[in-house]
This record gives sequence, structure tokens and C-alpha cells, in this order.
Amino acid sequence: MLDLQEKTAQWGRLNEKVSRLFQANLGKAIDERLQQIKPFPIPPASEWWQSGLAYWQDTLQRQALFWDVLRERGDQFLQHEAAGKPPVLKFAYEIVVDARQFARPVNYALAKITPPAGFPAIDSNQRPYLIIDPRAGHGPGIGGFKQDSEIGVALQAGHPVYAFIFFPHPEAGQTLADVTTAQQAFLRFVNDEHPQAPKPVLIGNCQGGWAALLLASVSSELVGAVVSNGAPVSYWAGNDNNPMRYSGGLLGGSWSALLASDLGNGLFDGAHLVSNFENLDLGNTLVGKMYHLYENVDTEAPRFLDFERWWGANYLMNEEEIRWIVDNLFIGNNLVEGKAKGKKGFYDLSAIHAPIVIFASLGDNITPPQQAFNWILDLYPSTDALKAAGQVVVGLVHESIGHLGIFVSAGVAKKEHRQIVELMSVIESLSPGLYQLHIQEEQEADGSKQWRAELHERQVEELRQAQRFGRQEEALFAAVERVSEINSQAYQHYIRPYVQPLSNDIQAGLSRAFHPLRWQRWGWSSLNPLANLNRYWAEPARAHRLATDEHNPWRQLERNLSAQMAASLDFVGQLRDISAESTFMLSYGALTLAGVGEEHRQDLIAKPQALIDRAQLAEQLEQGGYAEGLIRLGLLLQDPNNISISRRQFALEWLQQQTEIAQLSPTQLWDIVQQQSLLVWQLREEAQQSLPKLFGSAAALNRGFKVYAQLAENSPVDASELSARVEQLHAQFKPVRKSRSKVAQAV
Repeated sequence: MLDLQEKTAQWGRLNEKVSRLFQANLGKAIDERLQQIKPFPIPPASEWWQSGLAYWQDTLQRQALFWDVLRERGDQFLQHEAAGKPPVLKFAYEIVVDARQFARPVNYALAKITPPAGFPAIDSNQRPYLIIDPRAGHGPGIGGFKQDSEIGVALQAGHPVYAFIFFPHPEAGQTLADVTTAQQAFLRFVNDEHPQAPKPVLIGNCQGGWAALLLASVSSELVGAVVSNGAPVSYWAGNDNNPMRYSGGLLGGSWSALLASDLGNGLFDGAHLVSNFENLDLGNTLVGKMYHLYENVDTEAPRFLDFERWWGANYLMNEEEIRWIVDNLFIGNNLVEGKAKGKKGFYDLSAIHAPIVIFASLGDNITPPQQAFNWILDLYPSTDALKAAGQVVVGLVHESIGHLGIFVSAGVAKKEHRQIVELMSVIESLSPGLYQLHIQEEQEADGSKQWRAELHERQVEELRQAQRFGRQEEALFAAVERVSEINSQAYQHYIRPYVQPLSNDIQAGLSRAFHPLRWQRWGWSSLNPLANLNRYWAEPARAHRLATDEHNPWRQLERNLSAQMAASLDFVGQLRDISAESTFMLSYGALTLAGVGEEHRQDLIAKPQALIDRAQLAEQLEQGGYAEGLIRLGLLLQDPNNISISRRQFALEWLQQQTEIAQLSPTQLWDIVQQQSLLVWQLREEAQQSLPKLFGSAAALNRGFKVYAQLAENSPVDASELSARVEQLHAQFKPVRKSRSKVAQAV
């Protein structure tokens, strides 16, 4: 234990650090606000008078149309509720497995997606794709509520596509472990339905991302790859512009989730989570979103209503489910530490052996890249540890898109998600390691635009640079975990006995109905006489629309005032977040100095790495045959620092024409790639020298070199470097071949 004097000095340093951080962030926020203040050019007075009547007519009509769209939103909300809140999928689907009928029922089902007219026929022997949408307050379907979506791009490529859908009300007593068990049954069904296809790819969005990782960790033999989109896994990670990670500590831990569940008569209302998302962006929530509809009311209504159908449909969870999520993920960070309990022991992400693709964005302040990637550092603290585990991780980072845009934006679907689907076979062929996927736009000779993807091998150690304070502040979150445990126990012992008797189905139903997110929808629907009265004004306005010019000075003033209001609210939100961060650091910094949470603190020093038995590995150098030799030769010839995707795709197609490769299943091929990659990485010289024995004969070795020489000659892209490497490496074996021929002549 440090003495009082040293602790006082540490407290002083902490105050100084937090003060500097507060001042720096405040200065940055003020600078951003000043940059948003743009001078408004004032036109001549005559122009104001001439355009005034046109603007007055236009704005009255827009007001009527705007409020009528909100009435439509309310009616849509009521209709969606009455229909049981079905998934918002754009595509037709058929429920093939319903987990509500299981012996241990859960509110999940497996839906098989039907391609619409104009899409290619589904090839059942192609790799299936399974979409897991977030159960974070909303309903399912966001991964496919547009044609240009994750589901859409997979269907366009002819893949079988399934979605894990869920229903508004959980089954009595269901837990997250029960949900994972049901999803395992879904996986087995898909594998049985497509026995000749490669193993399925799991695509998880946001909270569905960690759900996909949980599923893959307990079903490694059933999963071909995992794609995690904007998924928070390392909840303690992030930088000072990520306020969501402080909310659990500022609320005092998970007791508030228990209170909300008790007030819901045992059910947690997902609308609370959605409110947190909306409060994060005050400018857009209070001004930006609605003004965008008002300004473009003639064209924006369909898109607005489509999105609101999903955004306004809030689902429920059992107390056991939300408590597991909060305790193990939001606050405890137990998943990456291997302390999150499942059906049969603890979940272990290192048990995942399939390739993992992680898609994050620098513009995402809900799931920052650090939360999406730092779990790799926790499991594999070095590049050697990742390679030794035989794991492939591919990272993709967008420069600016927000959280929802990662799995909602049509532009992202047509670019990033389409590339992920098209490149999955290439990703499966990679040697173990960490790779960066870079996608850039190129213009063809005919003027059309295409996307070109490149893979670059990176070092795991580079991920440490993304954390501003070197992960030192994660120690504060260990104190949050301990405070949360104390507060939860206090709530359960001293407050819950008085709250639960006051709750019942009627009270819980009323509290959900009058939640602000629901009330604002049904409150302005056809149930409201004023909304119906406005409807009679909106219909003639729509029929006799008198839209003003975009350059009308009144319209420009309106747009400018709206932007300034949104910017001011954003500034208020920044001040709130800066103050919250300072409060969090000072409060939990003091508790940390006092030793609170010390026994719960994660070991932030690199974990000991498993040693590789090189002697045992050397015994595998000569094990195998022509297929293993061909794969090892390709690994010796490749340049891992700059992997040309188009060349790699051609090489895979070329190699699969070889009889020995073509007869391998995808799993067998992946196992060979892993084994030979480990040998080339650890024993490169020995792996190269033992090639003749692995191939079995000089003729087979020459045949292998000929395969790659012909590949280089026939490649549609420049492969001169590969051709040179083939000749250079082949030359090293020619003396061996000549000496053997002399011995043969002597005999």
C-alpha cells in the first residue's frame, strides 16, 4: 500500500491531468463551434420583398406536409404494433426453425431469405450467409431493410442467406446462454441444408457482432468465418470522444437496469437503450433529423418512414438478459477476460478458429474502433501469439461513417460489404496474422467506377497506438465494476423489496406506452383529431404544390438558422460529455487510488504467450504430399506485405484446377494453409529445404514450380514479380536435380 503522502501526490497529478484534458477538449469544442458559424450573405431589400410571398406559400405547404408525414409515422407505428412488430426486412422470407418451440424456448427464429425478381438464382452449394442483427432496443431486419444491404449483396452473388430474427417479447426465463444454444441449432440446420457448401459466414451487426463471436466460440466446427460490424467487444476501450463508455460508471453500475426491469414487471424496455443513442447526438435528434424531413418533404418521406418503422419499434428483454449484458459487457468487460459465463462454462473467444473480419469506423462514437479491435490485444498480445494460434483477423476501418451507417448505409453495402462477400475465399486462404483491408475507388477507361481492394499484413502491436493513454485509464473501469457490484447488492437488499410489489402488468404496460419514444408517435397519429384536421390541409397542398426556389433568401436564412441551432445543441452535448468525462475520471480515479476494484483489475500487461515447440513443429516438415507442397511453395513465393486481391483470386482459381487441390474440401484446404503457414513462419529455411521430400520426387517438385510459372504467365494482372521469384527459388533446387541425375547415370 502506498503511504498517504504518495497517494496525495498521485491525486494531485490526476487533478492536473484531468484539468489539462478538460481544457484541451473545451478549446477543441469551441474551435469547432466557431468554424460552424458561417456568415450569411444579406441580399438587397428588394429581393427579400420579391421572394417573400413565394416563400410564405412554400413554407405553409411544407408545414402541412411535414406534420402529415409525422401522422403517417404514427399510423405506421400503430399498424406495426398491431401486426406484432414483424422484421423490417425488404425481402420475403420463410421461417424454417422456430426456437419458441424448443424444449428450452427463446424468442428467436431462423428465417430463410427469398431473392426478389431480377436477382440471380440461389446456388445451394455456395457458402451460406447468416445475418445477426442487434437486439439493443430495436427489432430485427436492419441488415436487409434495403435492396443495397448486407443481405442484398449476398443474394446478388447467388449465396443462400438466412437471418436470425427475434420477436418483441422474450420467452419466460430465457437467458443469453439459451439464445446462444438456440442459435447453435440454427447453425446445424444450415450446415445440414448445404452439405456440399463451405461452412456458413456469420455477419453480426453492433450487439449482434459479439453475439456472433459468442456463437463462433462454442460452435467452431460449424462456422466458416465471422464478420463483426461496429461491434463493441472491449467495452473499457476508447478515447475521450467516446462518452458512452462512461455512462455505466456515472449511473453507479447495473442497479439502474435492475430498477428499470422491476418497473417493467420483470421486463426491460429496449426504448431506454434507444433513448441513450438519441441523447448522444442532440443536434441531430432535436433539430437535424426533423429539419431534413421538413426541408425535403417532397422527396424524403419514403426514406424517413422506412427508417422510422425500425427505429420506433422497441423490443423487450428479460431481466436476466439485460443484467448479463450489463454486468459482463458494458461494465465488467468479462468477455475478453474469459469470465463471461455461458451454458457450459465460460465463453472463450480464443476458441474461434475461423477467420474474423472486423469492420469499424473512425466516425462511430458509439462503438469506436478501439472497442472493436482491442480484444485482439487481450487475447493475442503480439503478432507471434496471433500467428501461433493460427488465427486470421482482417480489419477494415471507414474514415467517417457513423454507427448506424456501418450496417444501414446503401453506399457502405455497395462498397465494403460487397467486397467482404466477394473476397471471402481470399480471406480464407490467408496465412495466420493481422491484415488491413483497404478499398479505394478507381475509374475505368470507359468512365465507370470500380472498387479495388488490397490487403496489407500488419503487426498486432500497432493496435496499442490507437489508445490515446495507452490503456492506462482502463484501471478506472475496474473500480466501476466493483462499485456496480456494491450498488446492485444494496439495491436488491434494500430497495427492490419495496419496488417489486408496486409493479404489475397494467402499470408496466402504461409506462411503456407513455415512454417518450412511443408517445411522440402514437400521440400524433390518426388517433389525434388535430392530426386528422391537418390531413385535410395537406392533401390540397400536395396536389397544388408551390415549391420555392432553392436560392430564395428566406429559404437560405431558414437553412442557416437550422444549422446554427443544431450546431449549438451539438456544442451543449460536447460540454455535457466533457464534463461527464472529467467527473468520471476524478471520481473513479480517487476510488482507484483508495484501492477500490484492485482485486478485479484486469492485468493490462501482456499475457504470457504460449511457447511453440519448434522440435515438434519440425517433425511436420516432411508430412504431407503434393497438395501440402503446392501450398507451402505458394507461401514461400508470396509477398505478405502487399497482397494483390485480383492476383490472389486468380491464383486460387488457378490452383483449384489442380486435381490434388480440387478434391480438398474448404475445411481441409484451410487446415493445410494454417499448418504450412506456421511452418514457413517459424522454420522458413527448413521448410524451403525440405520441399523436395515433401513433394516426394524431383519431377513433382518441378511440376509444382511449373504450376506457379504458368500462373504468372496467364495472370490477367502484372505478375512479373511472381515470375522472378519462381525462377529465383527454382534455381536453388536445380543443382540438387543435376547431382541426382549424375548418380543415376553412374548406376
